[in-house]
Amino acid sequence: MVSLPHPSVLHGAVSAPCFCCRKGKDQFDNLEKHTQWGIDVLEKYIKFVKERTEIELSYAKQLRNLSKKYQPKKNSKEEEEYRYTSTRAFLATLNEMNDYAGQHEVISENMTSLITAELTRYVQELKQERKSHFHDGRKAQQHIETCWKQLEASKRRFERDCKEADRAQQYFEKMDADINVTKADVEKARQQAQLRHQMAEDSKAEYSSTLQKFNSEQHEHYYTHIPNIFQKIQEMEERRIVRIGESMKTFAEVDRQVIPIIGKCLDEITKAAESVDHKNDSQMVIEAFKSGFEPPGDIDFEDFTQPMKRTVSESSLSNSRGDGKSEPKFGSKSKGKLWPFIKKNKLSLKLGAGPEDFSNLPPEQRRKKLQQKVDELNRDIQKEMDSRDALTKMKDVYIKNPQMGDAASVDHRLAELGQNIEKLRLEVQKFEGWLAEVEGRLPARTEQSRRQSGVYEAQNASGVNSCAQDRESPDGSYTEEQSQETEMKVPATDFDDEFDDEEPLPTIGTCKALYTFEGQNEGTISVAEGEMLYVIEEDKGDGWTRIRRNEDEEGYVPTSYVEVYLDKNAKDS
Repeated sequence: MVSLPHPSVLHGAVSAPCFCCRKGKDQFDNLEKHTQWGIDVLEKYIKFVKERTEIELSYAKQLRNLSKKYQPKKNSKEEEEYRYTSTRAFLATLNEMNDYAGQHEVISENMTSLITAELTRYVQELKQERKSHFHDGRKAQQHIETCWKQLEASKRRFERDCKEADRAQQYFEKMDADINVTKADVEKARQQAQLRHQMAEDSKAEYSSTLQKFNSEQHEHYYTHIPNIFQKIQEMEERRIVRIGESMKTFAEVDRQVIPIIGKCLDEITKAAESVDHKNDSQMVIEAFKSGFEPPGDIDFEDFTQPMKRTVSESSLSNSRGDGKSEPKFGSKSKGKLWPFIKKNKLSLKLGAGPEDFSNLPPEQRRKKLQQKVDELNRDIQKEMDSRDALTKMKDVYIKNPQMGDAASVDHRLAELGQNIEKLRLEVQKFEGWLAEVEGRLPARTEQSRRQSGVYEAQNASGVNSCAQDRESPDGSYTEEQSQETEMKVPATDFDDEFDDEEPLPTIGTCKALYTFEGQNEGTISVAEGEMLYVIEEDKGDGWTRIRRNEDEEGYVPTSYVEVYLDKNAKDS
């Protein structure tokens, strides 16, 4: 009889390092799930970083739009406001915010290139590596299962042959003991028993060989192939963990790299804020709006207990006009009695232009306007001179090289430029004369000198404005003595009556009184808070707006006391 090993010896416990255990297939399933979870975590982190970059870009765009929204528009009145230190500091803040936005764009770009792009590429490589490792694991598992099936088949065959040999031996012994059986039958039974024993021995040898081979394969599988595969999977997983940790570190480092630059932006904003100089800004406002008027003198006491005596100036004016009407008292709101410094030629107002010498403005404002005009004319002269020099050089080239052009062709243009330059120089002299008069370098011109210079006709205004201008006060008042002196010097003419009888100025809009104003000075008009009136003349830079209540009541009110609604058509015309 052949003794067979029990099948249980084929399934002994096997230990292996790392992830390996006796149930390799189960462990492969667990590892497959775990590594897939690791890849999912990595992809989730990539998505997180990508959304962060989108937020940074959106934030940077919003910051840039915000900075652009509050930037001053070129060639606008708003641009002039940025000469003050406070507004310049605000402009610096806007520029720094633009740079600040740029740093958030840098964060987005660096995170995209150093984290998102790199990890996306690494995930693809990781998936391929994981697929390869688990393919090798499944292949090894299938091989050991095939070996096990072969061993099981060999064992069953050996077991079956042993049973057949036992039955053949028992049949031979039974036939040999039976005296009634012929020797031929006994010999046949003996040969059959020997054949079965031989087949059992062959099955035993095959089973033994298969068993040894399986044990070798099993040992190789559990101690070499599977541990190697598990080790590679473990290394792959550890690299994934290290990679995501490094990416998180890069995530923080990208932010940290721009912190110094952001800090510089904030330092510049702080520096701009510290540069705000309230004294300087106040002085600039004073320089921009000061009128140059002397404060008004004391008002003389009027004794109403004594009979009123008409002043020489009033008598002379009344007699000269010959209309028998007395002049209205100081403070009257009658039409036409305006401040001397803002009394304008009605004809020029109807034509939409002011006096050429800006005599309608306060002295300081007039000086600035004249200086601007002189500077503008000098720039025009320089442009014309540059053009003349260029044409002169061109003419010299034509003279030396006649084939390039006719030198006589530029003579007409050179003559025109010479005439233009001469005209501009005369204009400069005229405005410099007015400027010198305002600055006190030249004595004030009399009406006779104005007539001789030809300015009188261009002005279409009486000499009262010129004479009284240096004696005006910001509130429009001037002393009685000065008024008398002026009125004595300037006789009334039919020329003045012609303009006094003109049609009233057309309205250019409406206004609403924000505050109550008591117009107690000559040329002003009283208004009540909330009252609606007509605007007939805009603020020309002196802080006063000319309004009308009805045909007989018009005058000036402070611009800051009213809210003006100009008619668009009237403004454009």
